[in-house]
Amino acid sequence: MRALGIDPGTRSFDLVVIEEDRVVWEDSIDTATVAEKPETIVKSIEAAGPVDIIAGPSGYGVPVTFNRDVTDPRRFALEVLLLTREEDLKRGIKLGKLGIRVYEAITKVAVELWRRGLPLCYIPSCILLPTIPGFRKVNKLDMGTADKMAVAVLGVFDQSTKYDLEYDQVSFMLVELGFGYNAVIAVDKGVIVDSLGGTLVQTGFLTMGSIDAEIAVMGHEWIRSDVFHGGVADICGMLSMDDVLRGYEQGEKLCVLAVESMLDGIEKSVKQLTSSVDSFREILISGRHSRHPKFRKLVQERLNKIAPVRTIGTLPGAKISKEAAQGYAIVGEGINGGVFSNLVKHMHITEARGTVLNWVFHPRLENAKKRLLETYVETVKNPKLLNIQ
Repeated sequence: MRALGIDPGTRSFDLVVIEEDRVVWEDSIDTATVAEKPETIVKSIEAAGPVDIIAGPSGYGVPVTFNRDVTDPRRFALEVLLLTREEDLKRGIKLGKLGIRVYEAITKVAVELWRRGLPLCYIPSCILLPTIPGFRKVNKLDMGTADKMAVAVLGVFDQSTKYDLEYDQVSFMLVELGFGYNAVIAVDKGVIVDSLGGTLVQTGFLTMGSIDAEIAVMGHEWIRSDVFHGGVADICGMLSMDDVLRGYEQGEKLCVLAVESMLDGIEKSVKQLTSSVDSFREILISGRHSRHPKFRKLVQERLNKIAPVRTIGTLPGAKISKEAAQGYAIVGEGINGGVFSNLVKHMHITEARGTVLNWVFHPRLENAKKRLLETYVETVKNPKLLNIQ
């Protein structure tokens, strides 16, 4: 079986084809290019050769949904996967927001792949998994997007393989250090039991992370692209980690403030999630910024006080693709009954149900919650609903 995974990153779309547990083909395309010319993804998929299943870019996640069951791909991608309205997208593009280009690219790609009737499936995010108790989900949405969940799947396979463990013996904290967002995921007995996504971890590179409700109300009006602001890049006025760390080493006050806040947020998030697990073997780090030697060293110095830290292992044959793309491919291959089917079954991925707003109870969000549910039902045949009442 050949399975293809597509990871929609803030900087690049990575594509990976696996045969069993080995990467046999990979590609990386600039996100801005995908947004301008979504057909580049189709051309890349064609260049990959025949595949049996494609795990497509899934944004904030959805219960496992196949292309053939989607009835309105643009609305499904924009409103269900990305929680975004047309006017939000247009406004963000007009303002030239970097992060919103990812949303534009994912939406266009979803439509292109649907038109071609490709064997595509969309996958859940962490909050939709039944392995995280409901009480940990209350008034949360971003407990780790679909790509973060996919990295955790790769982590389970990696630790199992490295230490010759059964899946139910695997335990770790995953720290994902992406270009835009950081995330921390707790894995116990080989399943995700708790997590904090990019907008819940203090100070990402682009995003401000968790936000004080008092600050939120003072902003009065927020737009979709605001989630890509308030982080290290805005504090320092720099879009390069190299420049930020240069300023940090030279003692520039704002760079020191930004980097220390980011490191503090990562450390506190890991410590926060330790209350959800009895013990764990190690901390795995992944993501674009985990490959920056200086930043990785700073993170390791912080986290080594908690548990041993190592960079997550990748599948054999991988050279340029990010971990999330490999995780996507693993999930797709397992859903389709391949060698990873036992892993997907163990992690209860196909048992995901509902929408990401199921556990939100604030009256201000009642209409948004209702709209998301209605859109999910209207754009997917046989939607997988969840009644938590």
